[in-house]
Amino acid sequence: MWLTVQIALWGTTLAVLFAIPFGLMCARNVSPVWLQQPMRLLMNLLRSVPDLVIGTVFIVAVGLGPFAGVMALALNTGGVLAKLFSEAVEAIDRGPVEMRRLPLLFTNSQNMRQFGQEFLRPDFTHLDLYVSKMWLTVQIALWGTFLAVLMAVPFGLACARNTAPVWLQQPMRLLMNLLRSIPDLVVGMLFLVAVGPGPLAGVLAIALNTGAVLAKLFSEAVESIEAGPVEGVRATGAVRLQEIIWGVLPQVAPLWTSYGLYRLESNARSATVLGLIGAGGIGQTLFETINSFGYNQVSAIVVVIVVAVSLIDFLSQIIRSRLL
Repeated sequence: MWLTVQIALWGTTLAVLFAIPFGLMCARNVSPVWLQQPMRLLMNLLRSVPDLVIGTVFIVAVGLGPFAGVMALALNTGGVLAKLFSEAVEAIDRGPVEMRRLPLLFTNSQNMRQFGQEFLRPDFTHLDLYVSKMWLTVQIALWGTFLAVLMAVPFGLACARNTAPVWLQQPMRLLMNLLRSIPDLVVGMLFLVAVGPGPLAGVLAIALNTGAVLAKLFSEAVESIEAGPVEGVRATGAVRLQEIIWGVLPQVAPLWTSYGLYRLESNARSATVLGLIGAGGIGQTLFETINSFGYNQVSAIVVVIVVAVSLIDFLSQIIRSRLL
């Protein structure tokens, strides 16, 4: 377990170092268009490629071991953080573990050359199958995110200091922390035992984990609202529920929607990974293709995943720009 924590720490550290410059380059208010647009496309690509595929690339490059996990986490998390960092920069006020193996990335070129020759020639023979499996994966992400939002709204309000009493707020925060700390794969395996293999297990796993994440984000948004509108509603003699409906929700609705859309994009990738344990979608096809060393087919599947996640990201950006 300590080794796993070290992998996470090193991966996150490298991801932050990676995300700071790329986040700045992706921000519209600090980077020119000719640099910003290619950087955004690159970050979309890194976020949309599943961790498993990136890990496989580094295993081919540097061999088995924790270092491959560190680099896979760093690259994927760096893409995610770069997006978050760039959005934070755009939102600012416009006014006044085995790091010694790093050289193997450049010296172990024979394996990478063989891998790259096949990976750069995608085989779209079974494109219809890949598209249908990807659509199933998107449906899993949509249903999981929808159920997560339904779960996060009441729990987010119950976790906020300014809308819930202490005796309710503290247990709810502990419960949400517990649900967030359990990996998606573990939750998915529990639901596989309960309901059997298939998309439903993936939907429930995403809903539970994402619901806890959104509950935390929703509660922080509620705690940062202005007290004036709530006090105005209270002055009319409104009860607690009416204060929340008319004083709290109008202030947090745009931010909540933005969080939900971001998690939808993230869940499209998570649903791919859950397919590896039999939770349906394109992940199972990807896992079987990797095990058979069919890197031409793996490349085609990755292209389908990248296109789908990029479309989701593009649509969510349009919706967020209209709301915020």
